[in-house]
Amino acid sequence: MNLRELREAHEFETLSPVATKSAQTRGRKHETKKCDYRTDFQKDRDRITHCKAFRRLMHKTQVFISPEGDHYRTRLTHTLEVAQISRTAARALNLNEDLTEAIALGHDLGHTPFGHTGEDALNSLLAGGFRHNEHSVRVVETLENDGEGLNLTFEVTDGILNHRTANSPSTPEGRIVQLCDKIAYMNHDVDDAIRAKILGEDDLPRHISEVFGNTPGKRIDFLIRNLVEYSKDKPEISLSPDAAVILKDFRTFMFANVYANQLHQKERGKIKSMLRLMFEFYMENPGKLPPEIQAREYQNRADAVADYIAGMTDRFAQKRFREIFMPAAWEA
Repeated sequence: MNLRELREAHEFETLSPVATKSAQTRGRKHETKKCDYRTDFQKDRDRITHCKAFRRLMHKTQVFISPEGDHYRTRLTHTLEVAQISRTAARALNLNEDLTEAIALGHDLGHTPFGHTGEDALNSLLAGGFRHNEHSVRVVETLENDGEGLNLTFEVTDGILNHRTANSPSTPEGRIVQLCDKIAYMNHDVDDAIRAKILGEDDLPRHISEVFGNTPGKRIDFLIRNLVEYSKDKPEISLSPDAAVILKDFRTFMFANVYANQLHQKERGKIKSMLRLMFEFYMENPGKLPPEIQAREYQNRADAVADYIAGMTDRFAQKRFREIFMPAAWEA
């Protein structure tokens, strides 16, 4: 037996009966030769971390647009935090850590520049709407690797597609990422909001702080412990009913006091206008799209423009906007 086969056998011996075993993957769209020392889920994780879309997350907004400080989260640091706490939960529940990590690392690959503001802008401009989870799947299936895609396993692609709250992942590992994504972003967004002086240290409602804790670390620790203790030896992965209710209150508070904050909304309006103008420009001037976009077959031009804009980083979008709409400096 090679190292991969030993690892696969070890999973059957040590993981929970409900864990997803790499040897039982539903496979890839295009079958490839097995690696001698990595399982299919390990291979997927590596493909994700080496792809260009993953590297671009470093320069994409999490919540705060163009922050001055160096300590605000980006889409990449958010992704790494989700991967870390998801893997902790998977290990505690004796589930497949490699699958969990691969899903977490890939879950936001299709996010637009400027976070959910960019997503909202494209959603309003496309006839069929735009959802970052669906675009993440498009990235891994079609756009990456010069149009070849990453050819990930069904389980990883399913977890990426279904990480949003309203969806239902097919694996317990996907459900872990779905919950840990929410746990991560609400807690680190509080931290960033305090840093940005949008919230004060004691602004979080008392019943949330009293149960979850008064720091991001304490709250994450409480929620992961709750998830693990409530889900242990059960077919479903979830928080306890009481914790789920308080987490919903937490989310409501964040939308009212951070995501809908007046100063934040002012910047959101600017970004939406900027992306709308760029979208209209490329719709009218398709020859200005990059050659790799023009070379692909599309049913309509809007999808090509959306692919291009969604793949931009914040700073690249700003650079393109200046090139298109701002007069160049004139020198004698």
